[in-house]
Amino acid sequence: MSLSGKKVLVTGADGFIGSHLVERLLDEGCKVKAFCYYNSFNSWGWLDSLPQDKLKNIEVFSGDIRDPNGVRTAMKDCEVIFHLAALIAIPFSYHSPDSYIDTNVKGTLNIVQAAKDLGVQRVLVTSTSEVYGTAQYVPIDELHPRQPQSPYSASKIGADCIADSFYRSFDLPLTIVRPFNTYGPRQSARAVIPTIITQLLNGKTEIKLGDTTPTRDLLFVKDTVNGFVAIANSDQLIGHDCNIATQSEISVGDLAAELISQINPEAKIITEDERLRPAKSEVFRLFGSNKKIKELTDWKMNYSLAQGLAETIEWFRQPENIKQYKADIYNI
Repeated sequence: MSLSGKKVLVTGADGFIGSHLVERLLDEGCKVKAFCYYNSFNSWGWLDSLPQDKLKNIEVFSGDIRDPNGVRTAMKDCEVIFHLAALIAIPFSYHSPDSYIDTNVKGTLNIVQAAKDLGVQRVLVTSTSEVYGTAQYVPIDELHPRQPQSPYSASKIGADCIADSFYRSFDLPLTIVRPFNTYGPRQSARAVIPTIITQLLNGKTEIKLGDTTPTRDLLFVKDTVNGFVAIANSDQLIGHDCNIATQSEISVGDLAAELISQINPEAKIITEDERLRPAKSEVFRLFGSNKKIKELTDWKMNYSLAQGLAETIEWFRQPENIKQYKADIYNI
């Protein structure tokens, strides 16, 4: 299926990956409707930072993914759905798990139920590499066991299962997209790379982190959204889970050392207890397989880790961007 000329809905369009995906879909020639989380400030999140020549081509719908009526209204006349709206912070899921079930599981149910009833041509549901838990083998392919090591990952496993059930029960043309550890401009401070960069750029010489031994498969956001587009264009992936991964890994400690060397070599890492996950909840190794996406689509990585980090650091150096982050506060 070609996306060009299609009317597409992106849920979570006001967020990190969602806002980049909106831009990519505009470049693809799509008619984009952006589903943003309703708020009384009329804020469209990161979409507000886009140039006016792009914003004027986006239809914005303000709503709540937990509300089935609003979701159904937003999806009317849309041919393709990219469902990204979710709660994603792991520490916050420890003390507010109910909200993760409501948003991630029920929100996904609202999407697939409406898609079935409205006859949507294609649905992409966004999963996460966290559903795999600590790697039992590497590279982690789509057949790897699911391990709910946090309420967040449990909610995403539940959402994936709801989505898969609608493909199997109703033949809904659906793919579960599973990006690994995406980073880049606009990422929230609850993630490790913005946490390190914002502390460094604010002059901190003691960089507060949690456990530095886990490894992650770091994927630049532009490669991630190219993966979404490639998957949507592949009819062979209907009914499948599909990783987007670099098939490599780096430890949090080595990543921090690299960022420190680029920004302030005098800084050092200190461990702060409140940033540590419970031992059985920490995911110690993520190293994804990209075999399926490479075999069934034309996707390829365009950014090395060095290139992606350089572009990310440069974005954070801009005063209008760094001022939106509170480096002194641990963002859960």
